[in-house]
Amino acid sequence: MSVVSGTADRYVVGVDFGTLSGRALVVRVADGAEVGTAVHPYRHGVMDSVLAAADGRTLPADWALQDPDDYRDVLRHAVPAALAAGGIDPRQVIGIGIDFTACTVLPTLADGTPLCELPELRDEPHAWVKLWKHHAAQSHADRINALAHERGEPWIGRYGGKISAEWQYAKGLQLLEEAPPVYARAQRWIEAADWIVWQLSGVETRNVCTAGYKGIHQDGRYPSTEYLTALNPDFADFTAKLDGPLVQLGDRAGTLTVEAARWTGLPEGTAVAVGNVDAHVTAAAAQALEPGRLVAIMGTSTCHVVNGVEPAEVAGMCGAVYGGISAGSWGYEAGQSGVGDIFGWFVEHCAPAGYATHEALTEAAAAQPVGAHGLVALDWWNGNRSLLVNHDLSGVIVGLTLATRPPEVYRALLEATAYGTRMIIEAFAEAGVPVDELIVAGGLTSNTLLMQIYADVTRRPLGIIGSTQGPALGSAIHAAVAAGAYPDVPAASAAMGRVDRDVYRPDPERARAYDELYAQYLRLHDHFGRGGDDVLLRLRTIRNTARASTAVETSAALVEVPA
Repeated sequence: MSVVSGTADRYVVGVDFGTLSGRALVVRVADGAEVGTAVHPYRHGVMDSVLAAADGRTLPADWALQDPDDYRDVLRHAVPAALAAGGIDPRQVIGIGIDFTACTVLPTLADGTPLCELPELRDEPHAWVKLWKHHAAQSHADRINALAHERGEPWIGRYGGKISAEWQYAKGLQLLEEAPPVYARAQRWIEAADWIVWQLSGVETRNVCTAGYKGIHQDGRYPSTEYLTALNPDFADFTAKLDGPLVQLGDRAGTLTVEAARWTGLPEGTAVAVGNVDAHVTAAAAQALEPGRLVAIMGTSTCHVVNGVEPAEVAGMCGAVYGGISAGSWGYEAGQSGVGDIFGWFVEHCAPAGYATHEALTEAAAAQPVGAHGLVALDWWNGNRSLLVNHDLSGVIVGLTLATRPPEVYRALLEATAYGTRMIIEAFAEAGVPVDELIVAGGLTSNTLLMQIYADVTRRPLGIIGSTQGPALGSAIHAAVAAGAYPDVPAASAAMGRVDRDVYRPDPERARAYDELYAQYLRLHDHFGRGGDDVLLRLRTIRNTARASTAVETSAALVEVPA
């Protein structure tokens, strides 16, 4: 499919808002060539211990907040820098699209003003953006799920039987019950993806992806008022805070405002695509919109997305949404809350001198035969997103001895994440959603040992996206559609996306060895995660109680300090 006449020398911009920074990518509409890119780190990063952007107060355990103005800074700095890097005249740009981590959500006024930017709420933690890995709402998620099953809510099966603590409802219920005045001030409870599009275009929209996967919008409706009232009478109005205009992926949300044009350096009136999620938008960049091609976007965490032909209920998955990845298909999502973060934790905090780099550990780990370390780990350092959907779970390593060395532990952690992905693939297959091929995107694709482990463990050919900027490229593809350069996302994906298929193939001997180790992983998984022993949950409770006590003492001491 060729582009619309006259757009061969036109460009689009994709902006990928990640966990720690935002990246802008300038892409040629005709063929997807990437001509300029720039990254801008968030000034306040992830606020998970103190409210650094305000009064510096200590945050409770499992919190993760961000400053929405850090997102605007990406538009102010990364977009102009990417244009300059590519030597592109801004007048050649016909559209801009964005993707975001999810569920990353914030409370705002009716005009989109974040509550944390109101002077009287600046020091209130609940007024800030709750990042996707804010996991302090697990008890609220537990109540949401229990009541849904008790009432037989029809939508719960579309989410594998469990709504995550990461999603909109658990975080919203936490807001209501821990900070009622802030909840009352919040006229909107909006995904950051939709909020930044609002900032760009001046138009409030809700993309069908986050509305479906994170907002429980199924079959044209949100959960009923009766259900929300049963959770908490004051929660009955929650969906009114979500209920903006729903728009399909690839559609135009609006055009750049005067202010947004000044931020980005792009012309006023440039087409702005509807918001999207970093993982889901990558499927178009990887030319993986056909059913059976599962994309694993591997970074700090991993999100798994795959299209299917028919609706299916998959135990422990994140959601099934019609049109959630691309129009006309059922989009399925699952994920692992910690992957690259686990490897980074080990390098930063556990690896001794001589091994304190990923490169050194990977080289030594690659020399080990499968199973030679005698270890099995559970990949729950940041909780479990799929299939257990419990963020109070924590990591486990079994088999340590005095002879165990750092590269052996490192390899066991790599393997643990591959086992978690295999569980997800098998759950899809058992529910009738085939996974024939695994395509990997994200920063971890450069680790060849990790990629081969995934091919061997999953027993599937593994392809690699042909871009190091998968989400940003996917957003650019959607921007091209919103600007009218292509009739739909599949056509734009075919012209602008890229992938190298079958780069890694499973080795039969290693795959058999991993089958045996995977069986042990399953035993540990079910023992610690499915009721065999709740020691991990009890340890989390003990930890949180101790931390809460320390936080109270610290706050009291701060109050007593003389001016």
